Amino acid sequence: MTEKYTSVAGETATEKIIEKSRFITTSRRVENEAAAKEFIAEISKKYSDATHNCYAYVCDRLGNFLRFSDDGEPQGTAGMPILEVIKSKRLSEVAVVVTRYFGGIKLGAGGLLRAYSGCAAENLDMAKKVVFETCSEIKITVDYPLTDATTRFISDSSAALLNTEYLNEVIFTVAVRRAEEGEFLSALKSCLNGKVRYEKLKEYFFPFET
Repeated sequence: MTEKYTSVAGETATEKIIEKSRFITTSRRVENEAAAKEFIAEISKKYSDATHNCYAYVCDRLGNFLRFSDDGEPQGTAGMPILEVIKSKRLSEVAVVVTRYFGGIKLGAGGLLRAYSGCAAENLDMAKKVVFETCSEIKITVDYPLTDATTRFISDSSAALLNTEYLNEVIFTVAVRRAEEGEFLSALKSCLNGKVRYEKLKEYFFPFET
């Protein structure tokens, strides 16, 4: 199993006019092919009056499960260029749809290739990225006087705060990169002078911000 991979967070939409044609590019993280197809259908319905809704997606962690479509543009001028952009940026679990409203000026094969690849590249450059890595989910329990110190420690670390519960004690649930688990816990104990209890709950892939 891959140790880590990069994807996009949420959905990003960008727009550009090229030789009077309107290009709208939408990208979204997709966990599987079903999610990719649902996303493409959603965008195609949203822009059902467009001339073309061309797309490409890579919907697995390893970058092996991929599809693309020119949606009526000359073969090789839209879907494949979008896919090559996704691959060049080493992204996984991502789908990109480039919608075109024809403006009356033909771009030619080379122009189309540059337009579709350029729109995809600009969109993905703007999209927020996350790195999926194996994390350790850890429950941290402290007394109320240590709440602020624990909050500051977590905020200053690379861990992600998942939940905070205020019961008889304060319970923080965090996701820590598995490779950093030991260092994180050692620093936490040092920061709180050992006045902390913790429990590792489980491991899974988690999207850490880049």
